[in-house]
Amino acid sequence: MTHFARSRALATGVAVIAAAGLLLTACSDDDSSSDNVTASATSALSVTATPDTSAPSTSATAAGDSTTILTPTGEIAVSGEIYKKYTAFGGTTSPLGNPTGPQENGPNGGLYQDFDGGAIYWSSATGAHVVWGDIREAWDADGGVNGTLGYPTSDEKDITGGKQSDFEGGTITWVNGQTTVTPK
Repeated sequence: MTHFARSRALATGVAVIAAAGLLLTACSDDDSSSDNVTASATSALSVTATPDTSAPSTSATAAGDSTTILTPTGEIAVSGEIYKKYTAFGGTTSPLGNPTGPQENGPNGGLYQDFDGGAIYWSSATGAHVVWGDIREAWDADGGVNGTLGYPTSDEKDITGGKQSDFEGGTITWVNGQTTVTPK
């Protein structure tokens, strides 16, 4: 049973026991308090049965610096520096969404992982950074991590009129719907 499932089962069990105790109290001879006890039992069930929103996802099992996410194609692990970046961006609830495949090796000892809404690339020299949208399309067209721009050195950031991502070999900007690749 996964960590999340055990926590969920425990919370459900506690809710059932609490509700049963409150209902038994409501069945006592003192009818004046039975409406309040029944309302309390209903409240206890609804509060206790609420999923833990601090978990990465209701379909994920967290363990240290990694998580395994249940996707339509099966369980996919996200770990290490890519996991840290993924959770900082909001995990499955972010625009990145679910992973689409396992973490893969990149050039020069780097790593990357693709997600529904983008990718996270990591190298020891640059750290982990998200690449997505039109900037990612332009980067991929330039060869991606194997192209002249290399690994990303920043996450996408706001600039006047648009967005910009920095790379080892230059920048890509998206301003007023136009994407521009600028080598160093």
